[in-house]
Amino acid sequence: MAEPLPLLLEPAVLAGMLGQRDDVLLVDLSKPENHAQYHIPGSVHLDYGSIIRMDKPVMGLLPEAHELEQRLGAIGIGPDTHVVAFDDEGGGKAGRLLWTLDCLGHHGYSLLDGGLLAWANEGLPTDHTPTAPTPAAFKAQPSQAPIAEAEHILDHLNDTALCLFDNRSPTEFSGEKKYAARGGHIPGAINWDWTEAMDPSRHMRLKPLDQLRTSLAAMGVTPDREVVCYCQTHHRSSLIYVLLKILGYPNVKGYPGAWSDWGNRNDTPVEA
Repeated sequence: MAEPLPLLLEPAVLAGMLGQRDDVLLVDLSKPENHAQYHIPGSVHLDYGSIIRMDKPVMGLLPEAHELEQRLGAIGIGPDTHVVAFDDEGGGKAGRLLWTLDCLGHHGYSLLDGGLLAWANEGLPTDHTPTAPTPAAFKAQPSQAPIAEAEHILDHLNDTALCLFDNRSPTEFSGEKKYAARGGHIPGAINWDWTEAMDPSRHMRLKPLDQLRTSLAAMGVTPDREVVCYCQTHHRSSLIYVLLKILGYPNVKGYPGAWSDWGNRNDTPVEA
């Protein structure tokens, strides 16, 4: 049996095993033009738009399970596939795929630390030849455990065991910048811009995990609480969802639709 891969995978480790594991599929969620120009050899491209659903003005919703089965199976994800996800932006799109896999009951996956930025900038091999996917039969086993809808949040707003983690910019959090009918944040939420997790000096890898763990604890984002990550559409906050899983937080959820849902409803309280 092949050795299991860590949830956070270093580029050099992946480079040393390219082409050696039939059970590993590299999934690139970079912009199509970037994938066409250069990508990790053997990686298949997945369009980010195929794993989200829009119901304007609400964006970033989860598509139906049968739709995701078709789209993920088409690129080669089967029941025993270990997915290594990466993108060209620091991990938001890759994180969204991994959260989606959790929602579908598929837990064999890794996040490539730094993604394509770290890979290319550190001189690891790239290719421009498209990889033809080998379709697989993906069967979802949907789980609500990684999902927090607005109703769940409303039911637990005054519960100190709930930690609402807003991963938007400070100006979005304050309401100065508004991308929904109402600006501001969910009452009681803690603000931490998703870019705070990244280390630009190390090609957008995550910052040292011990440093991140200390920073989160100082804010009150602790493993004994249920942490609900959200941003505008649960794109940026998907990276933070995966980060918390890497850090061993046992009860982490993402809010599909996020502020594009909460801020456009008339039955949700807002602080600004």
